[in-house]
Amino acid sequence: MAEAVADLLASGEDIPAPLAEKHDSGEFRVRIPPEVHRALALQAAEQHVSLNRLASAKLAA
Repeated sequence: MAEAVADLLASGEDIPAPLAEKHDSGEFRVRIPPEVHRALALQAAEQHVSLNRLASAKLAA
């Protein structure tokens, strides 16, 4: 790890915060093709849930 830190410093890059210190917001954006978006929106409508809830469930599975 010391070598990686030295390389980052030598190249002028910032050292990232350790994962244990990062706080995730619970949000992120994903780009998908329009046809996938439409298919997911239809599935969500058929299941009477939001697109967000459907996507969250699929990602958690």
